[in-house]
Amino acid sequence: MLAGAVTPPPSKSQAHRLLICAALAEAPSKVACDTLNDDLYATMHSLNALGASIKYTDGAFDVVPVKRCKGGELPCGESGSTLRFLLPVAAALGADATLTGKGKLPQRPMQPLCEALTAHGVEIIEHAGDAHLPLTCKGRLAGGEYSLAGDISSQYFTGLLFALPLLSQPSNLNIIGELTSASYVGMTLDALRLSGITVEQRVGGFYIPAPQKYNVPAGLRVEGDWSAAAFWLVAGVIGRNPVTVCGMNAESLQGDRYIVEHLRRMGADIRFTDEGIVAYPSQLHGAELDCVDTPDLVPILSVAAAAAQGTTLFTHVGRLRYKESDRLAAMQTLLRSFGISSEIGEDTYAVTGGEAVATEPVDSFGDHRIAMSAAILSTIARGETIINGAECVAKSYPLFFDDFAALGGKVEDATK
Repeated sequence: MLAGAVTPPPSKSQAHRLLICAALAEAPSKVACDTLNDDLYATMHSLNALGASIKYTDGAFDVVPVKRCKGGELPCGESGSTLRFLLPVAAALGADATLTGKGKLPQRPMQPLCEALTAHGVEIIEHAGDAHLPLTCKGRLAGGEYSLAGDISSQYFTGLLFALPLLSQPSNLNIIGELTSASYVGMTLDALRLSGITVEQRVGGFYIPAPQKYNVPAGLRVEGDWSAAAFWLVAGVIGRNPVTVCGMNAESLQGDRYIVEHLRRMGADIRFTDEGIVAYPSQLHGAELDCVDTPDLVPILSVAAAAAQGTTLFTHVGRLRYKESDRLAAMQTLLRSFGISSEIGEDTYAVTGGEAVATEPVDSFGDHRIAMSAAILSTIARGETIINGAECVAKSYPLFFDDFAALGGKVEDATK
């Protein structure tokens, strides 16, 4: 059982955004970020390939902005944010860049964004017949009318919001239908505002004046990551001892701060104190949770549901099929290995609570959130849990198992 206090790493979502704004700015700046992960390395190296000079030392990025260059290779790793944010930026800069990726990233949806870029003067060349990556964009993006469906990926909108202010003509960015994960676009708009960029929100979309110049403060700091905090809050409410999460911004624009409200709907006792956010052992019950704006929380909320009485129904979760893994199928497989039943619908996921028993090794599916969810569920399961591929936590939280052990969890490297 876990107990004690933990400080999550900086927000990966906010760090991506601040780093891109700093790289597009007029003057050098520093972005304080206490720890790094694989996704942020991908963004840093990709921005350097576009002509920036970014170095990470002593807990901060030192950023010398982009001096435009052509023909660079942007190594996006497994980071969907890096790929979808920087493809429009590269097109706006006329960088004629090639973007590469690993894992499932080459297969993740890209067609709507590529079609929008192609319709505005950019040539997109996909070099693999069965995948989107490697991908080369040629030519320079033009302003005008952009329209994309809002229910596929908010990352498309973030990438265009970064790119469109750089153009010579203004643009309208129209949302077709409902914008899912809208809180992530809210984080983008906040980063742009901080960088002196004007975006006018209108009914059904955004108006982006152009050309504009990025002007970021000389010093920025990335706040704590609510996506990471969620794992420890769940550990506290399903365990036998309180867990305190420190260093979090209760007024954050991060959508995953709603982990607190989701858990409270399930009966969790979570309190904001001067020391931090305290998650107390709680008798959880099933609930219906709308995850349209918090899809990344579904894996760890499924762990809470496994410990609850009754059935928890997650709605608006269909997009989880297209993450680092098919997270619905991955979580169903993971829970089944602990003896917990669940059912996948077209846009729903239902988990029925029960006693968790570690009956067999579990697969991480190369997905950081699946591996961390398995670790938290192991704290209440009978028997020993073996997580295959657990090193994938480095994608977002390299020190996860160090913090797990510091809270009293037992960790052994089964490969040694």
